[in-house]
Amino acid sequence: MRRPFFLARPNDVSEPRFYIETDLAVGAIADLPASVAHHAAHVLRLRDGDAVVLFNGRGGEFKGRLAKRGKQVELAGHAAVERESPVAVTLVQAWIATDKLEWVVEKAIELGVARIVLAATRRSVVRLDPARLARRIERLREIAIAACCQCGRNRVPSIVAFDDLASALADAGAGATGVALQPDALRSLVDIAATTPGPIAIAVGPEGGFDRDEFALLQRAGFQLARLGPRVLRTETAGLAAVAALQATTGDFA
Repeated sequence: MRRPFFLARPNDVSEPRFYIETDLAVGAIADLPASVAHHAAHVLRLRDGDAVVLFNGRGGEFKGRLAKRGKQVELAGHAAVERESPVAVTLVQAWIATDKLEWVVEKAIELGVARIVLAATRRSVVRLDPARLARRIERLREIAIAACCQCGRNRVPSIVAFDDLASALADAGAGATGVALQPDALRSLVDIAATTPGPIAIAVGPEGGFDRDEFALLQRAGFQLARLGPRVLRTETAGLAAVAALQATTGDFA
């Protein structure tokens, strides 16, 4: 059974948060999409008058109360709060198995990545035609939105996909320090991030890793090889561990 998206309750004491793609303004009445209204009423068991929070990804969040049998929200106030990390991290993730990729997207959003770039690589086990690709990206966007609702972010990171690694690297590396994880690299990820402040793009290979030619391509694209400890991490672990390390040293975990 697929879990619902677009909303979540951050914890037991916070107001439920809902994402809707519409203009929001204090004093206005916002219509909830049918899926959101259904979840609010029948899953969260909310009733008219209950406090909720809405955001539309354009900055800040709006506090309000449910009305009209849970189908609308009366917006009473706006908070210009942002929960974005001071270090802008783009995760370049090779296409991997669906369950692993969905896990990576969800947790990367919670950890604060600014953007996710997906790339087809030689050892990627997933190959998608244009129609399936569009559906997969939409699914991942739903996961990203749900993660933002849960963790309190008010801006939804973008997710883009490329059918070749070179294009993905050119997109992700523009204006950023690019790194590719490799256990025997001479420099550590933390050291590179500390000495080259600014946006950073982390490239993570598929289940079988980048091949030799792809590592050469990464270096030609300006990506530095970086180690993250002495152990070989799985693809679904490597990117998340790298983001957590950056948040702990140069980001908002510090």
